[in-house]
Amino acid sequence: MYHSIFIFADVATPSSSNVVDVVWTYFHAGGNFMWPLLFCLVVGVTVIIFKMLSLRRSLIIPAALAREVDDFEKSVEAGSVENLLAEFEKGNTALARLAAVAVKNRGKSQTDISDAVQTVARHEVLMLNAGMTALDVVITISPLLGLLGTASGLAYLFQRMGETGDMSNTQVITKGIAIALNTTIFGLAITVPCVIAQSFFNRKIESFTTELEMLLGKLVHVCQKARAPRN
Repeated sequence: MYHSIFIFADVATPSSSNVVDVVWTYFHAGGNFMWPLLFCLVVGVTVIIFKMLSLRRSLIIPAALAREVDDFEKSVEAGSVENLLAEFEKGNTALARLAAVAVKNRGKSQTDISDAVQTVARHEVLMLNAGMTALDVVITISPLLGLLGTASGLAYLFQRMGETGDMSNTQVITKGIAIALNTTIFGLAITVPCVIAQSFFNRKIESFTTELEMLLGKLVHVCQKARAPRN
């Protein structure tokens, strides 16, 4: 499995002009554990791209809609809520879907409206966190797979050295150990950006959740006071 350690140790890859060959040689030298690490990399990149697209403000709390929800009481008093109610019914954003629930339950007690909104809000929070579990798994197993690959590579290296009885070639030994560390390097290289992305996305989700709570709290209060907006 790790026979490439001895082959690769004698090849001066840094002088190679073919980047693809260098990358493939590096990948191949890492052994079979590089494949699950590659899968982790693909999953991690996919989740990061997905979260970057799904956590856009325009899909959660558009600035224009947030201002209208914030001024909902004034709109009700002015009798100009038709367009806003239509926007709620479309349900194109998380704020619109939650606001629609509050408006549909207008005239009820504040507790009843809040309970109805919170029920739907749980689903919205789950949607905001979609993909984060996969990112957690990648962050957890990538360095472990890297260490496992390195341990296996070193075990194979020393086993071969013990079979041949040649312990004098320190250059081959040191290069072999360096190559066995490929999986650890690869695993950590996957983990670091995923940890950064996870922190960024968690902070963004927390920010959106707090902002939704503030806006909907005001909206629920207005809906509790006004039994029916004038159409």
